[in-house]
This record gives sequence, C-alpha cells and structure tokens, in this order.
Amino acid sequence: MTLWFVFGLMTAVAIFAVLWPLGQGAGVGNDASEATVYKDQLSEIDRDLAAGLIASPEADAARVEISRRLLSAADHRRAPPTASSIRMRRIAATVALVGLPVLSAALYLPLGSPGLRDFPLAERTGAPGATEPLDNLVAQVEAHLEKNPTDGRGWSVLAPVLMRIGRYDEAVRAIRNAITYSGDSSALRADLGEALAGAAGGVVTSEAKTEFERAVALNADEVKARYFLGLAAEQDGRPEEAAARWRAMLEKAPPNAPWRPLAQAALVRVSGSVMPALPDAAVASAKDMSEADRTTMIHTMVDRLASRLKQDGGDVEGWLRLVRAYMVLGDRDKAKSAQTEAREAVANDTERLRQLNEGLKNLGLDG
Repeated sequence: MTLWFVFGLMTAVAIFAVLWPLGQGAGVGNDASEATVYKDQLSEIDRDLAAGLIASPEADAARVEISRRLLSAADHRRAPPTASSIRMRRIAATVALVGLPVLSAALYLPLGSPGLRDFPLAERTGAPGATEPLDNLVAQVEAHLEKNPTDGRGWSVLAPVLMRIGRYDEAVRAIRNAITYSGDSSALRADLGEALAGAAGGVVTSEAKTEFERAVALNADEVKARYFLGLAAEQDGRPEEAAARWRAMLEKAPPNAPWRPLAQAALVRVSGSVMPALPDAAVASAKDMSEADRTTMIHTMVDRLASRLKQDGGDVEGWLRLVRAYMVLGDRDKAKSAQTEAREAVANDTERLRQLNEGLKNLGLDG
C-alpha cells in the first residue's frame, strides 16, 4: 500500500505542475516589458548617432528593424489569445495528464501481476544451473568433447552427470576416457566401479569389484570403494565380512561425515544388532551382563537418547541411531514415530534433512 501511495502522490504532483500555469490568466506584463525594451533601443541608437559611434545609414537600418519588432509586439497586445483557445488547451492537458495514469492502471491491473512475489536471483537471471535441464548440459559437454576428445577434465565432468541421470553405460565410457587422458586415481577407479554396478542394476559384478580393489590399492582410505566392497561381500553371502568392512569405516570416520548414515544403516541391515547405537564403553561393559540386564541397559540408553533428542533435535546421527534401535528392539511404531519427529526437527535445515533421508531410506521403514 505504501508503494501505491507514493506512486499516486508523484502522479498528483506532476499533474499539478503542468496544470497550474495553464490555470493562470493570460497577462500582458511580458508584452509591455518587450515594448519598453524596443523603445529604449531606439533611444540608444539616437545617442550613438549623436556621439558619432555609428553612421547614419546603419542607424536608419537599425531603426527600421526595431520599429518592426515594436509594431509586432503592439499587435500582439491588441490581439490576446481567445478564451476558447485557452479553454481547449486546458481540457487537452487535463485529459492527457489524468487520462494517461487511469489508462495505464486499467491496462496493468488485469494484465500485470502487482501481487506476485519476487523470484530468486538465479531464476530472474536465467542461470543455467537453475533452469537448464541436465540433458541440455550433457549435450553441450558432449559437443565439446566431440571436438576435443582428449580433454580428460571434460570427461571427468561429464561422467558424474551421466550417472546422476541413469546413463551408466555412457558414464563407464566417460570415466575410462578420463583415466586415459587425465591419469589414474583412486577416485576415478571408485567412480568406474560405481558406474559398472549401476549398469548391472546395483549388483557389484566381478569387474566392478576389481575396480574398487584397484581404488583401495591406490588409496586405502577411499570411502566409496570400501563401502562397495562391503556391499559386494553382502551380495556374495558374507555378511560378517561386510559388517567388518563397514565397522572399520565408521571407526575412522569423523562425526560429521556425510556418508555415516548410509554405512550405519548398511551395518544394521547385515548385523541385526543394536550395539552401534551405544557408546563404545557401554558395548564393552555389556559383554559381561546377563541377557536380561543387557536388554534393560539397552532400553534405558535408548530412552535416554530419545529424551536428549527431544531437547536437541538437530542431531541427525542421533535420530538415525534411535530409529535403528527401535527397529532392532521390534518396536516399529516407536521407530515410525521417531522418524516423523526427526523430519520435523530438521525440516528447516535442507542439508540435515537430506542426510536424514539418506540414512532412513535403507531401513525400509516407509515400505
């Protein structure tokens, strides 16, 4: 409303500035002043002629010109603008100044969108990352690589995009080219293994496993390769080996590692144990307890974890531990309730919500 008021005030000021002079009567003050000036000029010519400053022919010519202008001014005074002419000018000015804003508003209100919210900068500038489909970006990179097939960096950029849109066979080719033209690395070998597994429908084939083993040989801490080697062991019917690999990963992982929820969910899937939800000291002390005491301790610590999360809902890893614990304890209703509370707690944090959903999707709770 403030903006509309300012616009209205500005329009009113502009109209007033134009109409005010038109509303004044046509006076004769200016014409009288002009005639006085011409008379003074005639007197000055006489003085200059008497003083010998100008010749007689020049004085005569100047008198004729000034007299002509004096007569013209006198005629103008005798024939002022008619009232009807002034009235028509006022009407035309009023229609133009008042009608133009009214016409503009009449056109804008039905065709424009005065109540539409602002768009983000990326949408208004048409940034390619915000509006351009991935297929178009892929086509542009592929066109570049057709002209520059030895651009290893270009193949490295293209490969993850192809995997993201599910074109795994093409991603395999892109990664192989990246290795050929950019040099070997553990990350590229891990990406190649992932692409081969994706092309096989998620199965870690022997060829994919070989690539993961090469990645680990180049870098023993290559996370993606170590995770997929655990997955290969699980698919081959060796859950103990898979659990051992994932436990080793989690032991060395920093608390805020983005892949922790995925590895933890995988560990629960193959081990069926709630122990990863407990601190290491508690796990050690539980080894010497009876089954009843161990169960009681687990329930107590799970309840304590749930109480803490009600106070500090931003702990994504804590929520995942709580959901897994309830599922292992067989309390699916509490697991669903904890899942709902977790999503509500981090709903305003896009990154934490993504990490939470990434960890939850392998638990099968929504199924």
